[in-house]
Amino acid sequence: MKKYCYGTCFLISIAINILFSIYLYLGGGDRWVAKNPDITYGSPLTWTEKAAEEAEAVAAISCSGHGIAFLDGRISDGQPVCECYDCYGGTDCSELSPGCAADADSGDPIFLEPFWMQNAAASAVVIPGWHRMSYRYADDTLMSTELETYIRKLHSIVGNAITEGRYMVFGVGSSQLLSAAVYALSSENSSSPSNVVASIPFYPMYKSQTVLFNSENFQFEGDTNSWQSNNQTNNTDVIEFVTSPNNPDGELKKSVLGGKTIYDHAYFWPHFTPIPGPSDHDLMIFTLSKLTGHAGTRFGWAIIKDKDVYEKFLNYIFTAYLGISKDTQLRVLKLLKVAIEQDGKPLFQFAYNKMRDRWDRLTSVLSKSTRFSTQNRHHLHCNFFNKTRLPSPAYVWVKCEREEDDDCGAVLEAGNIISRSGRVFSAKDRYTRLSLIKSQDDFELLLKRLTELVSLEKNSIETM
Repeated sequence: MKKYCYGTCFLISIAINILFSIYLYLGGGDRWVAKNPDITYGSPLTWTEKAAEEAEAVAAISCSGHGIAFLDGRISDGQPVCECYDCYGGTDCSELSPGCAADADSGDPIFLEPFWMQNAAASAVVIPGWHRMSYRYADDTLMSTELETYIRKLHSIVGNAITEGRYMVFGVGSSQLLSAAVYALSSENSSSPSNVVASIPFYPMYKSQTVLFNSENFQFEGDTNSWQSNNQTNNTDVIEFVTSPNNPDGELKKSVLGGKTIYDHAYFWPHFTPIPGPSDHDLMIFTLSKLTGHAGTRFGWAIIKDKDVYEKFLNYIFTAYLGISKDTQLRVLKLLKVAIEQDGKPLFQFAYNKMRDRWDRLTSVLSKSTRFSTQNRHHLHCNFFNKTRLPSPAYVWVKCEREEDDDCGAVLEAGNIISRSGRVFSAKDRYTRLSLIKSQDDFELLLKRLTELVSLEKNSIETM
């Protein structure tokens, strides 16, 4: 009888535990914890619930697919207001403004927004009020070693940069790192400042930052080729910016002078260009904005071979900014964990498909034009996708072919298209840049306006 009773009690105990587990799983545990505040249980959420509810509530606000609401946005009637894409308005962004200009000036990488919406759970971050309140990490550094590990993993997967045996420095976007690089490579002899050069067309920040900081140790000297032809026998100290792929024309560039170089690899990712092999230069700069689309997070990194240059980099970052936001580093870590899932294929395939489709559709329209031409694109083998393919650059470098169209930006503006003029890149105004990385709405409107321009060109020929 005793054995029988023990067995029965044992079975009843198992049944009660199973029922209690089911109760907790179905949400009863929350009520149980509320009634027993002194007893803690690991499964139910506690202090994160309010943050999650707020985020979910804002994400659920309908903006008609033409805008988005944010937790830190403007509040009306107690809830955040939709922030509409260009040319859309109304409380839910459903009202299209007729005759609105297609704004293709900005390099805002909003084209990746849908990917992150599809990966909302994996990329979300909850930051408690006491997160990383110190200036430094536990190892007395300003940079997360875990984040650095993931950046190195990312480059290994993509195959676009050698990181083994190299130093790494984080910055506030690539912008801060560009100025830090000039400082780190410049002469310390003010009587003979370093000459900073870049090949036309070049990203305007190189010039504007160098001029703004107005250091005695460096000065901007303009175009690389012009400087070389005028200083063939002069061994002055030179720092050369090499942008590869180039902004604005997407071309894979190499150093002209072969001396001290800063390789700006902001766009050296599989969705913009084939990756023929890893970059292996003394100083390379990358940015999160063109990798994942998170320009607003303001995060970049430099990969450096020389220890002395690395230490000058650190000195610049520490003196100027006391390091990078710990909140930013946490968010970047979360994003990169998603980026390297399945060896990066989901993110890069999504991004590449978007860019390839936009180039296919745009070239289909402009192929009917004799008035406008774009940069040449050449097939290259991409090691990441393991196939030969065309580049799909972030920007279209448009040239106006008619002799009278010496200001191409003005020509496009007359067709209700806002572009970025060639003079901004120290090139001729016969060229202008169009951005292809904004939202889908922005791209569709740009394509519509270009189609209208090309149709006018065709009609004018027929009436002659």
